[in-house]
Amino acid sequence: MDAAVATSLLWITVAAVLAPLIAGVLPRRLVPEVVLLLVAGVVIGPYVLEIASVDSEIEMLRELGLGLLFLLAGYEIDPKELTGRGGRRALVTWMVCFGVAVGAVTVLSAAGVVHSGVAVAIALTSTALGTLLPILADRGLVATELGRAVLNHGAVGELLPVIAMAILLGTRGAVGSLIVLGLFAVVAVLVALLPRWVLREGSHFLQFVRNTSDTTAQTPVRLVMLLLVALIAVAAVFDLDVILGAFAAGFILRRAVPKGDEQLESKLDGLAYGFMIPVFFVTSGMAIDVNAVAGEPVVLVAFLVLLALVRGVPVFVASRLDRGEGGTRFDTSEQIQIALYSTTGLPLIVAVTGVAVSAGHMSTASASILVAAGAITVLIMPTLAGLLPERREMAGADRQSNPPPPAGN
Repeated sequence: MDAAVATSLLWITVAAVLAPLIAGVLPRRLVPEVVLLLVAGVVIGPYVLEIASVDSEIEMLRELGLGLLFLLAGYEIDPKELTGRGGRRALVTWMVCFGVAVGAVTVLSAAGVVHSGVAVAIALTSTALGTLLPILADRGLVATELGRAVLNHGAVGELLPVIAMAILLGTRGAVGSLIVLGLFAVVAVLVALLPRWVLREGSHFLQFVRNTSDTTAQTPVRLVMLLLVALIAVAAVFDLDVILGAFAAGFILRRAVPKGDEQLESKLDGLAYGFMIPVFFVTSGMAIDVNAVAGEPVVLVAFLVLLALVRGVPVFVASRLDRGEGGTRFDTSEQIQIALYSTTGLPLIVAVTGVAVSAGHMSTASASILVAAGAITVLIMPTLAGLLPERREMAGADRQSNPPPPAGN
């Protein structure tokens, strides 16, 4: 390994270790760990201390970390939720958000304030479900009614912007991009059918997988990684974003293990959150040009306001119409929490701006401002949501069997 790469990896690892330590001593863990990872990336990156850089080797680790982040996000989504009332409402809400975003950037583009309006519009409608997942888990909200509402809006707010990005920012044109997306969907469906055949109950291969799950072979983990890398490779062949392949892998994994597997999930969490995902967040922080952000504070604030108006307000209104399993409506505090969580964005903003910069539609400075705004939403939105009171009833059967941890954990 090259000395420069080894040194960069060392500092990235140091940042990954310090972030949870600092987060743990803060009152009520109000500052999410991912925010500290981003800040650490800014500090060690090329725009501040210049002690770490993202070379091709680290870029590969970063992409794999991003893939694991979205695989776990896709795995947490219950397909029945997406096709149910909550999922349909989240879909309609996203369409409203996108319409408002297009209208806003059209006006701003005509005034010469915004360039690459399509990319900005897509970024405004995104929700960082992968980023929110560890935050919601730390706060014991994943299995609550509020958490399910956030997951619904988050799933739609990640999947549809990725599809919109592939169609509207692709080099093939809208029709060509739709055809490619269709081909990718066909491949994903074929891959999804394999587990049912290969891992059917009573098969020798399923028995082999079970027998080697706690050996050095770790076959289940390796199979998951094969699924992830295979779909990432398919997405790359079709010139689609890594996120789409990873998200599809998560959905397929959930279909293969519909009731979950605590042992497998624990091992995947260790691999992902133990190292790979922190690498993604730290390197995302390293890409933020602090000088460019500091030089355009008005643009930064304007984008934050647009995020709140375009994404937050429609989600707030939609959550007022939502009902839990018991028929109860969310109170105003919970509606604000759902809106705040749903306005949190970063990974997709990074992806969208990266595509726009590569295509020459957006400058690096503008991309840095948008990424910085996404990072700020990760800092302030979950923090504000954590300050609000919440009802912590568990969803479904989990209410009795798995009581949530005390507030602040």
